[in-house]
Amino acid sequence: MGAATLAGNTTEHATVWLNMQVYDLGTLGGANSSVAWTAVKNDHGLIAGISGTSIVDPLGETWSCAAGFFPSVSGHTCQGFRWKDHIMSALPTLGGSNGFAAGVNNLDQIAGWAETPNPDATCVPPQVLQFEAVVYGPGPEQIQELRPLSGDLDGAATALNNQGQVVGISGTCGTAVGGATAAHAVLWENGVPQNIGNLGGVAWNTPTSISDNGTVVGFSDLPGDSASSPNYHAFLWTKSGGIQDLGTLPGDSFSIAWGINNRGQVVGQSINASGASRAFVWRNGVMTDLNTLIAPGTLSLVYANDIDDSGEIVGGAYDSATGDSPAFTAVPMGQ
Repeated sequence: MGAATLAGNTTEHATVWLNMQVYDLGTLGGANSSVAWTAVKNDHGLIAGISGTSIVDPLGETWSCAAGFFPSVSGHTCQGFRWKDHIMSALPTLGGSNGFAAGVNNLDQIAGWAETPNPDATCVPPQVLQFEAVVYGPGPEQIQELRPLSGDLDGAATALNNQGQVVGISGTCGTAVGGATAAHAVLWENGVPQNIGNLGGVAWNTPTSISDNGTVVGFSDLPGDSASSPNYHAFLWTKSGGIQDLGTLPGDSFSIAWGINNRGQVVGQSINASGASRAFVWRNGVMTDLNTLIAPGTLSLVYANDIDDSGEIVGGAYDSATGDSPAFTAVPMGQ
């Protein structure tokens, strides 16, 4: 699951790849939609994502969708969606205009964040309204607000596991995309937030996935950062061992861990100072460039989004022969 661009490369639709076929999931009436987050794992055919609507945003906000996940800005509102049995339906907000749906579990719960009707003085224009972490479901119209850490005003839930543990961020409103909103990385258990620490930075401290045994991965800034000047590295957190810097591939400056399976294998991307990215897999304490594990050719694996318990990996690539940026799946040898 993910997104694919339409002709002209200015809009994209949420997409499912199944048995070598590509399926367009459509939109909620707007130009763009996407299964935008990585930890989207449900065995019952439930898919969650984000979509533009036909409604013009009354406050002129760009919201999280257009600001970080869509290829173009439409000026319309964006809402999370649930897709089941060939029907896409909008998920509710907390009274504001916009929402976002991220990870899914097998309890048919969806992690996300949604606007309230309350203006927030910590927002950076064009963002106006406060937003909070939420869990949708398991019913179509159910929404549970998750409060941020004490002293924080805003938050977002990014992933959850099959035990109902939820991870996300807590901070100030900012631009509703990372930065100061991710002042703290958070684990919610039974609705209670716990600060799981960071790698020394004050912003961009973002969990992206949580395994069924409670191991969390994501990315976190190092000392010397700011909301406008990130320097993040991939991290792994366990309740017993705390937070661990996974480092980067040789010669790189930044890294992000996007997914983890129940065997403790981690995937993500490592990025150099010029912005060039390579997909990696982290196993048994060692980070390996995925490009060194495939046959030489024109395809470069740019980032790895997720990994299942059999070790199959999905992500995004670049084909130097065609100039295209296709999705990829990588299957371990012998399977």
